[in-house]
Amino acid sequence: MSEFPADPNLDLLGEDTPLLEGMRTARAIRRLKPDPVPRALIRKVCEAGTFAPSGGNRQPWFFIAVDDRKKRRWVADRYRPVFQKYIQPAMDRGKRDNFSDRLMRNMRAALHLAEHLHEAPVLLFIAGFTRRDEPQIQALYPCAQNVLLACRAVGLGASFTSLHRAFGEECDRMLGLPENIPSAVMIPIGWPLGRYGRPPRKSIDSKLFFDEFDPSTLQAERPIE
Repeated sequence: MSEFPADPNLDLLGEDTPLLEGMRTARAIRRLKPDPVPRALIRKVCEAGTFAPSGGNRQPWFFIAVDDRKKRRWVADRYRPVFQKYIQPAMDRGKRDNFSDRLMRNMRAALHLAEHLHEAPVLLFIAGFTRRDEPQIQALYPCAQNVLLACRAVGLGASFTSLHRAFGEECDRMLGLPENIPSAVMIPIGWPLGRYGRPPRKSIDSKLFFDEFDPSTLQAERPIE
C-alpha cells in the first residue's frame, strides 16, 4: 500500500491558483503554526519541484522531508546560533542607520524563524547529485522555487534558506546523504500564522533594459548587505 493514499481534497488543493498571481503573492512566510502537515501534501509540493528545468534533463534533485521531532530539534539547535551571528550585524546597522520598518520587520521575522525552527512541522531539504565535483545549484534553486510556489498554491507557509550549509556536512550525514549528493536548500514548511500577499517590489521599469544596461540607474540603488 502506498504511503500516500489518494485524498481527493489534497489532489485538488491549489490546482486552481492562477500562476502569475501565485508568483506575485508568494512572499516568505517565517511564522508557522506547529500543527502537522500531511505527508501527502509534502509529496504534492515536492512533485511540483520536479518540473523545474535542469541541464540535459538530468533531474539531480532529491527531497528529504524531516518531520521527526528529535531531528528537527537537532537541526534547529545548530541553525539558531549560526543565524543569530549572521543577522546581528545587520540588525545593529538597521538600528544605527534607521532602516525602514519593513526591513526591520523582515529581519525580526527571520530571527523568529531561527528561534522557533524546531517548531516548524517540516524541514524540507533539497539535495542533488554533484557534477564534476560541484553541486548543481543551477537546477536545485529553480526546483526550490517551484516548491515555494506550490506551497503558496496549497496554502502552506514556507521560506528559502541555505544557511544550514554552515554545518552542511554534519547535517548531510544526519540526513543519510552521501558525499556526492549534498543538500543545497532548506525550506521550513508549515501552516502560516501570517498571510500571503504581495511583497514590496521596485517597478520593473527600473530593472528592465533593452539592448544595453544604463549604469546611471544605480545612483538610486542602496544595496543592503
